Amino acid sequence: MVFWIAAAVGLATAYLLGSTPTGYLAGKMLKGIDIREHGSKSTGATNVLRTLGKWPALAVLLIDVLKGVGAIIFARWFYPWFSTVSSDTPPTALDMQNSMPWAVFLAGLAVLLGHGRSVWLNFTGGKSAATGLGVLLAMSWPIGLGAAMVFGVALTAFRIVSLSSMLAALTAIALVCGLEPPLPYRLLVITGGIYVIVRHRANIRRLLAGTEPRLGKVS
Repeated sequence: MVFWIAAAVGLATAYLLGSTPTGYLAGKMLKGIDIREHGSKSTGATNVLRTLGKWPALAVLLIDVLKGVGAIIFARWFYPWFSTVSSDTPPTALDMQNSMPWAVFLAGLAVLLGHGRSVWLNFTGGKSAATGLGVLLAMSWPIGLGAAMVFGVALTAFRIVSLSSMLAALTAIALVCGLEPPLPYRLLVITGGIYVIVRHRANIRRLLAGTEPRLGKVS
């Protein structure tokens, strides 16, 4: 029971953290616009770059990454704390070792869903790639670093953010299967990676049609 109460709190907190509409708020504060009515209609950092400029995009990117980091850090802190204060018999180290990865799994999925389906934006949002990178870095930094490196190389070579994001997601899936971390981590990366790719389905259609804009061009 303690785990499920803690997991529910972690889920809600991660989802609301992910739901914070960073790109939308940047558009409203800097230009008084709804960024969903401009460019690619997304609230992500790429559309912020096209619509608002380099520095707002960098700020949005950083905050979106930190949302993913924050969700995982909160889950790792809250579950042990809640388990200790809510029970006369605190969980053993083995119990914590078995349960903690599942708390991370739930929080990671929730923050990705929150970013892509924000409750504050009528369940619309970004593609969850930057937030997903934050989840990876906080969960397993070698996997996060590997995905970030592939993103950087692909972006340099092709200058297409959507393609680079999907390649990074596929890299994370390959790494998590090769490194064999705990099962919940593998499920999180595989599910989250597929979610990020599915969120790019419109971009995939444009890539196949040869109409996907390169970095620096308006979509």
